[in-house]
Amino acid sequence: MSATTLVLVLLILSVIAYRFGRTRSIAVVGGRRGQRDLHSLPTYYGLLTALWCGLPALLVVGLWTAAQDSVITRLVLAEMPPAVQTLPEDEVSLILNDVRNVVAGNMQLSQVSADAQRAATAYLRLEHTSRMALAVVALAAAMLGGVFVWRRIAPQLRARNSVEKIFEWLLLGCSTIAIFTTIGILLSVLFESILFFGHVPVWDFIFGLEWSPQTAIRADQVGSSGAFGAVPLFAGTLLISAIAMAVAVPIGLFSAIYLAEYAHRKFRATAKPLLEILAGIPTVVYGFFAALTVGPLLRSAGESMGLDVASESALAAGLVMGVMIIPFVSSLSDDMITAVPQSMRDGSYALGGTPSETIRRVVLPAALPGIVGGVLLAISRAIGETMIVVMAAGLSANLTANPLAAVTTVTVQIVTLLVGDQEFDSPKTLAAFALGLVLFLVTLGLNIIALHVVRKYREQYE
Repeated sequence: MSATTLVLVLLILSVIAYRFGRTRSIAVVGGRRGQRDLHSLPTYYGLLTALWCGLPALLVVGLWTAAQDSVITRLVLAEMPPAVQTLPEDEVSLILNDVRNVVAGNMQLSQVSADAQRAATAYLRLEHTSRMALAVVALAAAMLGGVFVWRRIAPQLRARNSVEKIFEWLLLGCSTIAIFTTIGILLSVLFESILFFGHVPVWDFIFGLEWSPQTAIRADQVGSSGAFGAVPLFAGTLLISAIAMAVAVPIGLFSAIYLAEYAHRKFRATAKPLLEILAGIPTVVYGFFAALTVGPLLRSAGESMGLDVASESALAAGLVMGVMIIPFVSSLSDDMITAVPQSMRDGSYALGGTPSETIRRVVLPAALPGIVGGVLLAISRAIGETMIVVMAAGLSANLTANPLAAVTTVTVQIVTLLVGDQEFDSPKTLAAFALGLVLFLVTLGLNIIALHVVRKYREQYE
């Protein structure tokens, strides 16, 4: 039985356990007329039975699946001949790689060596045994958990409290996973960045004016010494993000003001969903639009005015990216403006304020924390965008403030450095982690600024 099938069976058992638990809670008080004698609603008794039936079994499935491959690999290595076990580690890794390809169906058994064939046969046998044992243990855990709670159902059982406590622990576990995932990502990027800075000085990376990450593979190779000055990448990222925000912030904010304060209810009900459709368009579509329509249009317009516009320019990428980001600014700003209490508007009107004065002096300052949060989210979205920049701005790391020239961004270079077969001990590949660390620090700085602004204006208007 595969893991997916087992999970579906456990979900079905949990649904059945819910029905049994709910029915028993009604039966122990003599029918529906006696439900007042129950501490909790019958639904909570059913939920408690279902949770005890499903959660322990799912936990067993998760832990078993996570450890299964490593355990089976060790058992397979233990069964291999001593001559194979004494091979160098890289040769053993090659044999295990062939075994995994055979197990996954990517290779035929006859295409690998005799040692790999024996190991693959043993792996498949142990995997089959493991799946059968997992099914037995998981189903037994589900049955025992469900029966345990089902037999304890009584009028005095605090089922609601138990269910809420279980969900509280589940939420705590999810938040803990999120925190540790963030810490793990940060540490992995930090460790690789430290290795990179062992090859390239920090100051040369941060303040260097030339970016050419090509390094020599052989000792006799010339012309690929590598230059890791990231200033051109930072400049390109800021230039494209600034153009995008110059488009998105005014249009998005003014759209939100109109929809929240001036638009008729029917127009708002139609216009807001249409505006938010822009957020659902894939970025590759925006990239095609920028490369095939906006870029050539800007080039032809520039030639008619005597300007030298590159086929791939920061202006084309920034304009299209700004259009993509409009829904982020508009939707969040609209929600924040709508959340301002009507009493504040009424007080302004009572003092003789016009609608425009009320919006400018009352509504916008009160909604400013949320608007700033939406703008910073849009900035983070612009900084992290890759597809539009690749297709519309190019890969040239030019240090320029000219929006008509081709530039590149940090995220594009990260993708470029990690595409294909790379050696993760070379400065070229490790540079991607250093760039990722810089992006993390920039995002952290934006969040700190947002918290400061929100705290300042929240204290003023509370």
